[in-house]
Amino acid sequence: MHVSLRTASLSLLALPVLLAGLGLLAACTNEAPPMSQLTAQRDSLPLMTTYGVSKLISDSGVMRYRIIAEEWRMYDKTKPPRQVFPKGIFLQRLDKAMLTDFYITADTAWCYDERKWHLKGHVYMEDKQKGTRVKTDELYWDMQQHLLSSDCYTHVWQPGEELEGDRFRAKVVGNEPTQYHIWNAKGYMPRPEDKNPQPAKTDTAKTDTLHR
Repeated sequence: MHVSLRTASLSLLALPVLLAGLGLLAACTNEAPPMSQLTAQRDSLPLMTTYGVSKLISDSGVMRYRIIAEEWRMYDKTKPPRQVFPKGIFLQRLDKAMLTDFYITADTAWCYDERKWHLKGHVYMEDKQKGTRVKTDELYWDMQQHLLSSDCYTHVWQPGEELEGDRFRAKVVGNEPTQYHIWNAKGYMPRPEDKNPQPAKTDTAKTDTLHR
């Protein structure tokens, strides 16, 4: 059975760009962060712990992102090197007027080798321009494999459409999720010829798949 997953792809389209932009924070800044603590033995201890992070990130000279975190730890001697946001992360994408048009938040976040992201706990995304929302408890973004995934219940809303499922996978090509797989999907969406939303019937023994 094939179910249109246009709802999910609209909201998740900006996610790879946001997380890649967050990687620029560590790669491009040479500023000494506020309230930092340097450690001498760093085999398993963070190189730096920063508190009260509020940072603007530019893209091609234009301020496009803002990261807010209560605590940010950087480990450079672990294998692989990692960044940890143990007390939550709030990441915004800004429009030309410096207003938030997309944001993502999670209770905890990890970034491994600046290539693999793991968000956990009340993961929530909202695209204010399109009116779409995504809610799950755990999310992975592998920048090397171009894979976006969650093994947890995921709920996606868009005006007039709604989908939810036990877990999902998406291949990301050119920052756009493709080849979507949602397990045990259910919800409603309008058919192309109808204006009234129709329930999305599911077969719990199969995976709902769409190749975009």
